[in-house]
Amino acid sequence: MFDILSPEELKIIKENIINVHFKAGEIIQKQGTYMSHIIFIVSGMAKVYFEREDQKNTILRIVKPRSFVGGPGIYSDHFYHFTISAMKDTTVCYIDFAVLKNTLNQNIAFAAEFLKDFSLSILSVYNRLMTLTNKNIAGKMAYTLLYLFEEVYENKEQFVSISKNDLADLSAVSRDSSVKILRDFQLEGIIQMTDHTIELLKPDKLRLIESVG
Repeated sequence: MFDILSPEELKIIKENIINVHFKAGEIIQKQGTYMSHIIFIVSGMAKVYFEREDQKNTILRIVKPRSFVGGPGIYSDHFYHFTISAMKDTTVCYIDFAVLKNTLNQNIAFAAEFLKDFSLSILSVYNRLMTLTNKNIAGKMAYTLLYLFEEVYENKEQFVSISKNDLADLSAVSRDSSVKILRDFQLEGIIQMTDHTIELLKPDKLRLIESVG
C-alpha cells in the first residue's frame, strides 16, 4: 500500500512514526484509550479483542504482518474500542493519525486502498461473528481451526499452537468446552496436538463438522 505514496509523502510518514517491539502477551493498545496514532503491524502477530465486564473476552480477529489496525474510532470519536495485544514477539509501527489523515486527504489512490483494507477487515469480523452465532460448540471450534489453518497461517498443515484461552475466545465458547472439543478432535484423529503445535490430519472431516455444526 505504501508504494502508492510519492517520495515526499513517504518521507513525511517516516518522519512521524514510532517503531516499538512487544513480547508475546504484552498490550499494544488498550481499549478505551485515545487514538493519537494508527497501528501498523510490521512483523509478528496480534489479536484484537473486546474486553467485557464479565472478563470473558471476545477475539474479533488475528492480525498478521503488513496490516493496519484501526476501527470505528478513526472517523468518529477517536478512541480504540478494543484491545490489541501481541500473540508472539511483534514489531509495531505507530503512525501519527493527523499526518496519516492528511496523506489520505491528498492521495486519492492511497485513500482508496486504505478504505478497502479497512472495509475488508470489518467485513471479515462481521462474517466470522455471524457464522459463530449459528453453530454448536463443535462447529464453532471446527470453524476456528479452519480460520487459523486457512486464513491466519495460510494453508499450512501445522501451526504453533495458541493458548487454550485464545482458542476459546476465538470460538465464543468456554475454556472447558474448548479443551473438551479439542480432545475429542484428537481422539477422532482429526488433529494432533502437542504442547506447542496443532497439526491438521483430516481437513475434510473438520470441514464436514464445520458445515453441519
